[in-house]
Formats: sequence, structure tokens, C-alpha cells
Amino acid sequence: MDEEPLPMTEELTCPVCKDIFRDPVLLPCSHSFCRECLQGCLQVKLLCPLCRKEWTEGQAISNRDLGKACEVFQREAGWLRSQQRPGEDICRIHLKPLELYCEKDEEPLCVGCFSQHNTHRLWSLKEGAPLCKKELSFRVDIFKKKVDSHRKMKLLLNNTVEHIKYQAGQAEKHIKAEFERLYEALRTEEARRLQVLATEEEQKIAAIEELIVKTNYEVVALKKLIDTLKTEMGNEDLNLLQNFKNLKIKAQWPHEDPCIPDDSLLNMGNHVGDLSFKIWKNLQTHVKYYPVVLNPNTASPWLSVSADLTSVKESSERLTVPENPERFDPCIFVLGAEGYTSGKHRWDVVVGDSAKWIVGVCKESVVRKKKFTVSTSRGVWSIGLSKGVYNALTPERTELQVQQRPNRIRIKLNIDKGDVSFWDGETEQHLISFTHNFNEKIFPIFGPGLHSEPMTLVQGKMAVHTS
Repeated sequence: MDEEPLPMTEELTCPVCKDIFRDPVLLPCSHSFCRECLQGCLQVKLLCPLCRKEWTEGQAISNRDLGKACEVFQREAGWLRSQQRPGEDICRIHLKPLELYCEKDEEPLCVGCFSQHNTHRLWSLKEGAPLCKKELSFRVDIFKKKVDSHRKMKLLLNNTVEHIKYQAGQAEKHIKAEFERLYEALRTEEARRLQVLATEEEQKIAAIEELIVKTNYEVVALKKLIDTLKTEMGNEDLNLLQNFKNLKIKAQWPHEDPCIPDDSLLNMGNHVGDLSFKIWKNLQTHVKYYPVVLNPNTASPWLSVSADLTSVKESSERLTVPENPERFDPCIFVLGAEGYTSGKHRWDVVVGDSAKWIVGVCKESVVRKKKFTVSTSRGVWSIGLSKGVYNALTPERTELQVQQRPNRIRIKLNIDKGDVSFWDGETEQHLISFTHNFNEKIFPIFGPGLHSEPMTLVQGKMAVHTS
């Protein structure tokens, strides 16, 4: 039936077909089934479909009382539903009005249900409703707070979108400027190479043209000599013989025959041979390499990172940046853009004359959103300057002995050996080393302190190796 089940429906329902009993039969185990349903469940043995107790032929008897009760129920079911007034709720078991509320089971009851709930705390409907309203009101307050927090988060997310657009704009501007700088370098290199080619072309052609002029002159001289000899050969025999010695002397050609000189053509190997590699190699002077660059998404709101991500300094005011999980706040730190899980790494940091700074490495899971004491026990292996004293930032603080005030600090990290060491980058003086089994990604960490001078990463050296 589509409507809500009437009282006693469950008690008058066959456990096999789940419908009101039709011609019910009673088994010795006191369970009743429709006769047709029971016959359909029989296999080799005669077993009760519910309790699986065995019975013999003839023990299944008609349950006439149950059958009559089902007939009465089906006949009266429509009447009971038609008599129930809209909005009036009654107990489905006892057919009595719901007048009580059980605090434990959180449901309304009739007086007939009292025996089943006599150990529970019962209220009248008038008293129970405020209890439920109070609890629901408490939940409403929670949800209101959630609405407020969601609205705040929506605002933060909108700000994040704007910041992403700002980042994209800055990155696009920097990319275009960098490519334009490289384009200019390429155009300059192109012009230089074309000029070298044009100069060599001009020189080679000039040399050949000079040889052509010389050859033309010699051709004219040879023709003149030939004409002279022919004229003398046409004289009388006596005159010819008398002038023969002089003619023989004149008939000498002291010049070498013209020929194409060596290295007269353009040196094509110099101009176009392995051209792209030569261009790239010459462009090294226009390319900067940094072993480490900064990740601005981790920078404290009080730090300003340069556009090329190679220096950081204190901001004069708190920057408007997203409160993303990676960002340090309130601690004044910024991480390197790349983390390491293996290999050897080295980078230099210019700390200058700053009165307070921290440099080193840290594990990826280092605390970001609350203050903490920088220490190896917190997953930070670093050194720092504070109040004129250089310290290795161990739990008990280890003072470092330096020969002179370091201007540049060098950090060497060997993940595989579990070693990180600190050096004076100018004098090569070893300051201190830490050993640890690095079991997660390690990042460079920088704390420039509240100082106007930036902390700057040092450009790395590049070398071209060919084989």
C-alpha cells in the first residue's frame, strides 16, 4: 500500500510474501504462513522457513482465527483511514493520541507506550517541543557561524583569484621583458655575424678583383709583345738575324701565370658551421643562472620578494597577499622555490651588514601559521646573527667563532650523506656542519630580519662541456 501502514499491519503480514495472510496455516513451532507461500518454500525436508524446525505432514493446520482477523483488518482498514481527521496523529500500535515525548528515543508516544519507556525521561508535548527547539536553535547558531566563515572564505578566495591574476600579469611582464632582452642580444649577435660575413666577402672580392686587373694588364702586355715579335719576324732575313739576340732578350716573360690563390673563398665553417651552438655559447654572457630562487608564495606578508625572485627584504607595510597554507605568518621567513630529496646542492647568500638574519634549510612540514623557536629540533638546520652574536640554531644555541664578519654565507647540502654545512663564502672558512637523516623534502630557508638592505642570492657559475 502507498499510504503509511496502519496499526497491526506488521502482525498480520506473511513473512514470506510480505502481504496480508491469505489462507494462513499454523506450524507446530507457532509460526504462520500463507498456505501457498509455505508450499513454495518446501524442499526435501519439511522445515519452517523462519526457525528451520522440522515438522511432519499433517502438523500444518489452518489458522482460522488469524484468517478471520486478516479479513476483518482488510475490511476495516479503509474505514480507519477515512475516520482519521487531517492533522490528527495517533499511535500506530495502540491507536491512541500522541501526548508524550521520549527524550531518549526522541519520538512522540501515547499513554499506552509508557510501559515500554518507563525507564526513560518523558515529557508532555508542550514541554518536549521547547527542548527540541533549543537543540535546533543551537544548531542554527552553529550554521550561522558557518555561513559567516564561508562568507569570509569566499572573500579570501576572491582575493586569491585577484592575486593570481596579479601574479600572472607580473610574470607575463617579466617574461616579455626577458625575452625582449634575449631578442635584442640575438639581434646584436646576428648583426655582428652578418657584419663579419660582409667584411670577409668584401675583402675576398677585392683581392680577386685586384688579381683580375693585374691579369688584364698582363694580357695587354702579352698581346703587345706578340705584335712586336710578329713584326720583327716579317723583316728580311739579315735584319732578323742581326736583331735576333735582342729580340730573344725581349721575348722573356718574367711574371708567373695567374691562378686562384689559396683561401680565396669564404670560410663557410666559420660563418654557418655549428651556428646555433656558437650563438648559444656567446649568449652565455646575457644569461644568468641562480642555483636557488625564492618562492614568493611562502614569503611572510612583511617580506617583499624581487621580481626575478633572487632577493628579499622587509616591506614597509604588511602586504595584501592570500593566506595560503604555504605562507609563513607571523614568522618572517621565505623558502626556496625547489625542494630536494637527493643529491648535492650549493648556494651563496649575501647577508651584507644586516644586524639580524637566519639562513639554512628546513623540512617541508615546518610550521607555517604560528610562531616557533627556530631549532634543529623543529626541523630547521640553520645559522643566524642576532645582537652581534653568530649562532648555530640548535636547542641550546651554539656560538660560532668567526675570523671576520661574513658578508656572504655559503650553504652546502648533501642529502644522500645527511649533511648540511655552512661556510664564509669569501674566505672559505668552515663555520659548522649538521648531520641528520633527511626523510622528507628539504627546502632552503631565508630569514632576512627587519632590515632595509635586501638579502640577495648569488649568481652561479656556468660552464659548457663538449665531448
